[in-house]
Amino acid sequence: MVKIRLRRVGAKKKPSYRLVVADARAPREGAFIDVIGHYNPLTNPETIVIDEEKAQSWLKQGAQPTATANRLLSKAGITQKPKPAKAAVTQEPEPAKAAVAKEPEPTRASVTKKPKPAKAGVTRKSRPAKASVTKKSKPAKEKT
Repeated sequence: MVKIRLRRVGAKKKPSYRLVVADARAPREGAFIDVIGHYNPLTNPETIVIDEEKAQSWLKQGAQPTATANRLLSKAGITQKPKPAKAAVTQEPEPAKAAVAKEPEPTRASVTKKPKPAKAGVTRKSRPAKASVTKKSKPAKEKT
């Protein structure tokens, strides 16, 4: 599958992106097929430059834009604005409630939790304190 996605370029902490057409299996900075534009999020307002003919050509051939690429293409006026995905909510009418006499629920006494017993055979041994070690100097050898 061919995707239209962003490819990061630029220095550390100063990102800028190229809008590329690439195989979906290729890594982000890996191989790509075609460059169709660039995007700089650091400018105010952000800079978006896209070659409309190339973008339309790739979209007609079946290239799928990622969510961010689709947002940039719609800002540039190449595609329609992406519609937010809404879950289809269907409300079923509630069945008519018959007058049923309910018995009151019995009250429950408060329950106190007992502490868990320790596992059998597993005990923790404390380590003995380390004794401080001082080096003793060796007596100097006398020359004879």
